[in-house]
Amino acid sequence: MISNHNLTRNYFNAGIALPSSQQIKSPVSTAWRPLSSFHDNEVPAHWHKWLSDRGSLTERLIDASDNQFAVEVLSQVETLPDESEARALNISPTREVLIRQVILKGKDTPWVFARSILPLTTLTGRLAALRHIDSQPLGAVLFNDPSMSREPVAASYMMASDLHVPESICNQMTHLWGRRSVFRLDSKPLLVSEIFLPSFQDYNYRLEE
Repeated sequence: MISNHNLTRNYFNAGIALPSSQQIKSPVSTAWRPLSSFHDNEVPAHWHKWLSDRGSLTERLIDASDNQFAVEVLSQVETLPDESEARALNISPTREVLIRQVILKGKDTPWVFARSILPLTTLTGRLAALRHIDSQPLGAVLFNDPSMSREPVAASYMMASDLHVPESICNQMTHLWGRRSVFRLDSKPLLVSEIFLPSFQDYNYRLEE
């Protein structure tokens, strides 16, 4: 017999409206804004702990996966950022950047889609090496750099298509929680967005049970 808890979860994941007697309060779709501006009831507790953590997500995923962690590089190209990304970095949306997109996997399951925006002016001097980290997690590089500083976290709950998640990874209509921060190395900025995928949502629910 399926419990009401599981029934609610399955319908919520599928985006299907529940009968009024089984309705749960779903988050309202919201564009990027400071996590500190969200009210307590806007972010489910099991997501807030991941969105608000100021440490390395890479390290947390390594622990959560019992060290069965891997990075799959999807693409790394010089192109233009979207307007929101350009605003976050305080650059013109017509300025080319390096965009790196990867999947962070736990136990061979896609858990997080990460999209990093690196202005070409950041990739100079010793930081030119960021072009060549391949399947090394960028988070590990950032948190091991003594010059690293991080601006406040912004969060969002939007459709996968609006978060640049590839169609091959996730239904484009699925709403996902994500966070992003501007990091600085040697005072040079880069933007890292981390989007939690549906398969990680299932794992995250299990943590609450």
